[in-house]
Amino acid sequence: MVLLCDTARGRDNNLNLIRMLAAAAVLVSHSVPIAVDPALPEPLKNLTGMSLGTLAVMMFFVISGFLIPVSFERSSSRKRFLWARALRIFPGLFVNLLFVAFLLGPLVTTLPLTSYFTNPEVYLFVLRDMLLVPLVYSLPGVFEGQPLEDIVGSIWTLRHEVGCYIGVFIVGVLGLLRWRWAYRITSLAYFVFLWPAISWFEPQMHPLIDDFFRLSVPFALGMVFHAWQDRLPLSLWGVAVTALLAWAMRDTLFYFPAFCLAIGYATFWLGYIPGGFIRAYNRFGDYSYGIYVYAFPLQGWAVWAFGPQTAFENVLYSAPPTLLLSVLSWHFVEKPALDTLKKGRIPRGGDVPEPRVSVPEPAKGGR
Repeated sequence: MVLLCDTARGRDNNLNLIRMLAAAAVLVSHSVPIAVDPALPEPLKNLTGMSLGTLAVMMFFVISGFLIPVSFERSSSRKRFLWARALRIFPGLFVNLLFVAFLLGPLVTTLPLTSYFTNPEVYLFVLRDMLLVPLVYSLPGVFEGQPLEDIVGSIWTLRHEVGCYIGVFIVGVLGLLRWRWAYRITSLAYFVFLWPAISWFEPQMHPLIDDFFRLSVPFALGMVFHAWQDRLPLSLWGVAVTALLAWAMRDTLFYFPAFCLAIGYATFWLGYIPGGFIRAYNRFGDYSYGIYVYAFPLQGWAVWAFGPQTAFENVLYSAPPTLLLSVLSWHFVEKPALDTLKKGRIPRGGDVPEPRVSVPEPAKGGR
């Protein structure tokens, strides 16, 4: 029997490839509303009740929930943990927002360039989306008359991912990561009981809070896998059993967490068990974040540039420039930003060292 803790060591895994495929799945999922009709159901919606994009986001969050506690454990201080999380998200996001607002926007806007550049909404778009609250999804005159009109981006999950990072930080500061059984019990209880609570209080919840709690379910599942990794076997039988459990729960209150469990278990089985030539992908960079932030605006550009098109054509037109920009983003923005931390260029003043924990540590690589 192979335990998760036995395989989740070092950097030889398939997690970068899985994140890459998940980001590509988000692109495919968005092609229907962007190019055809926002009212049409996205892929897999009728079969599972979840779109392909929702499934991919679950994978992102469950992987982050597994790896971000490791980032806290391995950080030499609380401040460096916060720096690491900020450097993974905001440099790449900032360059993306500049690209959308000041290169793509002027190219496709219906406004005269003078009117566009003097419109304060252009600059508020960059400022507000860097702050993540409130998010702005439109630019003056951009993508007017297209199926998904006036929408230039879909980065709404980022603020919830940051919220989950803050949750890990609070858990770490409280010392729960050091107390093994307390960590195991609290992470499992959060995952098991959160969804019924969401369903009960949903009518009274603000949509922003509702979205955060929904996305924190797969993130909490990742933390459960991290906390219980020395007791958790990985096998194809486990993939089959969790999938059957989710199917059996289809019409019940617990379908969503059961579906998360099936996706999460399959993600870690695929992430750590299959080897061979697919591990060669690790020679490349982590391009998933770039694909996630550049795909949506470039899919809108494809509709602007090539006119009416099918969802398949939209993927065909937008995927190459999206991949190109994601590669450039990783090598010239994201990785150099992370290297500033690794090379000790972030000041250490005021750092408070964090004790290490006894829970077996998986590989690095979380966003």
